[in-house]
Amino acid sequence: MTTGSGPATSGDAYDVPDAFDAGADSYDSLVGANPGYHKHLRLSAERMRLPDGGRGLRLLDIGCGTGASTAALLHAAPHAEIVAADGSAGMLAQARAKRWPSSVTFVHSRVETLADAGVTGPFDGILAAYLIRNVDEPDAVLQSLRASLRPGGVLAAHEYSVRDSRAATAIWKLVSSTVIIPAGRLRTGDAALYRYLQRSVLEFDGVSGFRNRLRRNGFTDVSSMSMPGWQRNVVHTFTGRAPR
Repeated sequence: MTTGSGPATSGDAYDVPDAFDAGADSYDSLVGANPGYHKHLRLSAERMRLPDGGRGLRLLDIGCGTGASTAALLHAAPHAEIVAADGSAGMLAQARAKRWPSSVTFVHSRVETLADAGVTGPFDGILAAYLIRNVDEPDAVLQSLRASLRPGGVLAAHEYSVRDSRAATAIWKLVSSTVIIPAGRLRTGDAALYRYLQRSVLEFDGVSGFRNRLRRNGFTDVSSMSMPGWQRNVVHTFTGRAPR
């Protein structure tokens, strides 16, 4: 599933945050049916290699949705200060209703308007789960996230990317058509968001293309690792650092 943090892809009138407002009540139950969903978010957070349990660090979870990625970041860095932001008020309400330590703060903001919402760097690390695929101007967003990092700070983008693999593309088409879209329709009465999800994944950068996009936008030490299980070569952790 995606998180509701940005507008739809360019040329698409579909508004992702508004769509997630409508589906917020059923979101956790839907993603909970996805084997490995929470485990994979934790894996991406762990791949940020945040030292000393995050002690003394300030982290941003951008596109936090109902808080699943926030929980993953907290698991990897229990001693860090975490700012979690999302563009969907409905998703954010679900996140805020859960129990969190005082070190976690939630902010209602799209990624493009973080500064207007009072969210500014520098951050030692940023986790962006299912975010970049959903914004109109990914290069501008990546540049703004890099500028929000301290020198040497790490960005982890947890994201679907299937274009470089015929097998992964076929798996994604099959799972989204036979499981995700029907389940979304059953739980919410409207499959539009889940049809958008299928299409957006198929249209997004391949793995090599997204690594190159990170480099073009100023990130260093760029790498990627896939998830285990059925999402191998379907969901990946992309990491990059702000130049020192």
